[in-house]
Amino acid sequence: MGGMLIAMKSDHSAKTVHSANAGDSHEQSLSGVLGMSGIRRRRFLGQLAGGGGALLAPGLLGLARAGETAGGARGLVFHDRDGSGRPNGGNPGVPGVAVSNGRDVVLTDGNGRWDLPVLDDSPSTDFFVIPGRGWTTPMNADWTRRAHYTYHPQGSPDLHHAGFPASGPMPESVDFALREEDQPDRFSVLVCGDPQPRDLREVDYLARTVPPDLSREEAAFAVALGDILFDDLAIFPQLRGALAASGLPWHYVIGNHDLNFDSKNHALSRETYRHQVGPTTYSFDHGPVHFIVVDNVEWMGANPDNPLSTGNYRGYVQERDLQFIANDLAHVPKDRLVVVFMHIPLYNPLSQGDRALTLNREKLCALLADRPHTLSFSAHTHWHLHTTVGAEEGWPGEGRHHHVISGTLCGSWFRGSPDFNQVPIAVMGDGTPRGYQRVEFEGNRYTIDGYKTLGGDKRSQMHLYIADEVSASAAAETPFHANVYAAGEKARVRARIGGGDTWREMKRTSEPDPLFTSLAIRDADLELPWRPLPRPMDCPHLWRATLPEGLEPGSHTLEVEAEDGFGHVWRESRAFRVV
Repeated sequence: MGGMLIAMKSDHSAKTVHSANAGDSHEQSLSGVLGMSGIRRRRFLGQLAGGGGALLAPGLLGLARAGETAGGARGLVFHDRDGSGRPNGGNPGVPGVAVSNGRDVVLTDGNGRWDLPVLDDSPSTDFFVIPGRGWTTPMNADWTRRAHYTYHPQGSPDLHHAGFPASGPMPESVDFALREEDQPDRFSVLVCGDPQPRDLREVDYLARTVPPDLSREEAAFAVALGDILFDDLAIFPQLRGALAASGLPWHYVIGNHDLNFDSKNHALSRETYRHQVGPTTYSFDHGPVHFIVVDNVEWMGANPDNPLSTGNYRGYVQERDLQFIANDLAHVPKDRLVVVFMHIPLYNPLSQGDRALTLNREKLCALLADRPHTLSFSAHTHWHLHTTVGAEEGWPGEGRHHHVISGTLCGSWFRGSPDFNQVPIAVMGDGTPRGYQRVEFEGNRYTIDGYKTLGGDKRSQMHLYIADEVSASAAAETPFHANVYAAGEKARVRARIGGGDTWREMKRTSEPDPLFTSLAIRDADLELPWRPLPRPMDCPHLWRATLPEGLEPGSHTLEVEAEDGFGHVWRESRAFRVV
């Protein structure tokens, strides 16, 4: 899967675009990484991450050949058999591959050639290939895919964070390399909410805690669901390097903290992100599953009184992106599973604010609703919840659509007292720890195997709260709680005291998690570089019950069993005393 890193530069006077030599040192270093064992590869990537420099030449990631094409772009999708990253007699064109300009989608002809217009409603156009099953694109040294070319003839305007240099005229041919990859029906994906480091100290928090867990996972790739950063777009390379140390390919979703906040309009608010990462809405296949990354953050324009203010956005999918999704899905069979990644929730049962959900979700849902197999993920909220979207929430199809609002890698924005690694505990306001999800796919079916707490045991799917010491006379009025992180809407939770007691159902409740509340009180007076935990919220996956009567003085064990609603059963226990 290795390949050269194509670094291209424009010579405006000559109106040509040149590609780097196929034998450059960066290409060789990446090929070496991809040939290493897992441990050596991760160590090498960790060294790259620690270097602090850029790990790729961003923005111009297709292979462009000299010459100008008026009014549109054309190119070749080719099978990169020899790993050179260049079309030649031994690297033939691949027919029937989808290519897009971010709105239109065309299939390559019998020779692997494509032709698309430049979008006239934007100062720049991203052209990208949509690999079908069994195909992948070369990777950059930071473990991201090389699958696009940005035509930006004038370059970005002067912004606080730099965007694109001028690309100059359209190349004669924009070519995309594909490589064959074994993609079985059954595979796994790791889904991660907001990494969101505000500075290099917090990039280090991620580097210490995320790769050790993710590198032990057997997964096809990982996805970061937006808010890749926390406003400081200058640290994109270091963040990507930190996550690359996991040794997994990464796909990124744009979030509301990844924008150019001094941009006057939506179109230019993605200049730095697109230059560093690539298109904000795109798609790809892996195995039998079709994945779509959707940009659902609309920037309403900079506040002239506060040009770097972060708050002028809402959850909204642009019309051009909706057109792309419709055109993309026209080439996807109806029996395939379609998985959508976004940042702001499709629907948020806990908040109806225009920054907390996708306002025009009905249009996106309408594009998916005639398909029997769909799933979607978001993040943004910094709490974790499995929810469903039905007719009342904007889903026009039969049944209900499964939408997961994911917990985050930064937890509660790296708040709370430090642990033994000197990383804030960062428990989220619903009591969910920092973590991610592992999704197992097989054909058009999927299973989400609980919630993976960073640094925790796979079996740690909940925590219990009960007082350490309970009065025998007040036991029947003494409550206890179970916070089941990945509980679905049909989850059932029951409890018993010791092995001899009968199981009793616990009741789902809407109140703050008492364990998190105690931690928030403990950390209320923290001072920089540490920050207090956020205010407790009503937890959407919390269960409550009271102790039975007649408990004898002495030590007892509370046992809780949770059926999460997705075919998994989890157990947890905690000791307490009766006096």
